[in-house]
Amino acid sequence: MIQFGSPTLSSMPPVTKHLLIINCLLWLATVLLHGTVDLTALLGMHYFKGSDFNPLQLFTYMFMHDDSGIGHLFFNMFALFMFGRLIEMIVGPKRFLIYYIICGIGAAIVQQATWHFMMPSIVDSIGQMYGEMNYYQTVVEHHIDLNPLYNQMVTVGASGAVFGILLAVAFFLPNLPIYIYFVAPIKAKWVVLGYAVIELLAGLHNGAGDNVAHFAHLGGMLFGIFVLLYWYRGGIRNNLYR
Repeated sequence: MIQFGSPTLSSMPPVTKHLLIINCLLWLATVLLHGTVDLTALLGMHYFKGSDFNPLQLFTYMFMHDDSGIGHLFFNMFALFMFGRLIEMIVGPKRFLIYYIICGIGAAIVQQATWHFMMPSIVDSIGQMYGEMNYYQTVVEHHIDLNPLYNQMVTVGASGAVFGILLAVAFFLPNLPIYIYFVAPIKAKWVVLGYAVIELLAGLHNGAGDNVAHFAHLGGMLFGIFVLLYWYRGGIRNNLYR
């Protein structure tokens, strides 16, 4: 029988605890080495057509966070701290780690696809800033090198994996009360559904100043669904604690 007590770092299951430590240490290293070694450029995920892209970035990006402030790291780690331990205690450390990584890599793949399909509109919007209309067509016709633009496109953060965790909470603990802004208790299944709808709408109406990878968040959920359905078909509910 699993007991869910008040969460503390010392009571964290091993994978959740080590993920928290790794993310925090890499954020601290990014801040301290700023101006000396650009860890974001090395470990953050670049667009796959750029020269700065490395396939390993599909994995390493999920341990990096924006070093211009602590908010990005805090909210991701807070969600991991609160909900990651619950899922790890339900499915076990090995399954939880596999699930976390698959959701993170899945989010990266969806983000790459999003960049690829949005590239014409991205290039056109840049051209419009300089009075050029249909600039992407000009780029294609004249074989203009877009590598500098590709290398500026970088994503960091554990959000995709964290959204996968939220989905798992709704799957295993659908009626778990989650307090929105610490006031209103709402069942987990409705909170997760609400987040998914918000992310979808935000992604479809992505403004010029919106740097959030909304479709990557949904990608983490999407790949989480694949894993959970695979486990469910394999009878995970009868083998959770093995």
